[in-house]
Amino acid sequence: MNKEVDAYIAQSADFAKPILSRLRYLIHEVCPYVEETIKWGHPHFEYKGLMCNMAAFKSYCAFGFWKAALMENAIELKENNADAVAHSGKIKRLADLPPDKIIMDRIKEAMKLNEDDINLPERKASDKKPAIIVPFILGKELVKHKKASDTFNNLSPYHKREYIQWIEEAKTEEAKKKRILTTTEWLTEGKTRNWKYVKK
Repeated sequence: MNKEVDAYIAQSADFAKPILSRLRYLIHEVCPYVEETIKWGHPHFEYKGLMCNMAAFKSYCAFGFWKAALMENAIELKENNADAVAHSGKIKRLADLPPDKIIMDRIKEAMKLNEDDINLPERKASDKKPAIIVPFILGKELVKHKKASDTFNNLSPYHKREYIQWIEEAKTEEAKKKRILTTTEWLTEGKTRNWKYVKK
């Protein structure tokens, strides 16, 4: 157990805590030698390499496998996004999780892939994600703050999408404006969206 993962779960929304705790329990139940870490702002679980990950967002949780494309239910697991922690869809309550047996069978399959040293095929150029579209309201604000703009431009596509998704998930214009201001503040300080969970 990693204290940073403890903190991640403790700081998540109330609806997310039992979901994340259940997933964590099942992973350790199936794979006693799993190691926990925080990567890209979310809890990851390693066993002979990266195996699976989970995350809590504002209104849902997600759970994914690093080698989902090679797993038996690859189409189902990849339908949301092979690179996102979303292979089980948007989990908004504990009841949305697949049955324990299904989750545990998938974990066993992910373990076997790592044990057998089976790797994902190299991504072809055609598999690359489309260009990132910066919301007009964010772009307008970044123009006013050079340091924030420079930080954003130097972020990886993954971290850029984290900020954009967070802003676009705001339910009201007022909430969106507040997130824009917070984004600008954090970027000025050189921070990623989930900087609180980044391992120091």
